[in-house]
Amino acid sequence: MTYNKLIDHTLLKQDATPSDIKSLCEEALTYDFMSVCVNPCYVSTASNLLKGSDVKVCTVIGFPLGMSTTASKISETEIALYDGADEIDMVINVGMLKAENTDYVLNEIKELKDICKEHILKVILETCLLTDEEIVTACSLAKDAKADFVKTSTGFSTGGATVHAVELMRKTVGPDMGVKASGGIRTHEDLLAMVNAGANRIGTSAGPKII
Repeated sequence: MTYNKLIDHTLLKQDATPSDIKSLCEEALTYDFMSVCVNPCYVSTASNLLKGSDVKVCTVIGFPLGMSTTASKISETEIALYDGADEIDMVINVGMLKAENTDYVLNEIKELKDICKEHILKVILETCLLTDEEIVTACSLAKDAKADFVKTSTGFSTGGATVHAVELMRKTVGPDMGVKASGGIRTHEDLLAMVNAGANRIGTSAGPKII
């Protein structure tokens, strides 16, 4: 089995240059990955480089902390879609989730999904900061808000994807919603572990090595 279409080929480092993004897109075309995942300032660049291919452009919103205002996340999303993004990975407000302000979290996801319409919306939970109960709550909120995926991690916090978190996420959202594992997935064995746990999308900067 080939796994290339599970992979969001990712480069979100602060020092990524336009040349780095060009290389990322060239690799994504060579390996026929599902998407490239880039910071918002590079969405238009990636969109132009990938025009005419079936490799999608994914970007991140409220990244990496998730603590910007809902209005800011809305604006970022609108601009990203205008610039050519196909998929949006948003970071939830973890503090509001931990404070049990579930209406805030739910409404924010709903507002972004309303903007995304047919475009894929993935909801980044940052599972390393959450209890199992909070992971279940966040997944349930994302599902209620009609998001397309839940995603483990930004890759910029205290930990990345774990088999336990992915299994819990898949159990909570059921068989039909997407689960994306990201953060620390660097080998073929890592990828297989996440897929076996229930992930159907993988965020990684090591895609070529893995394949």
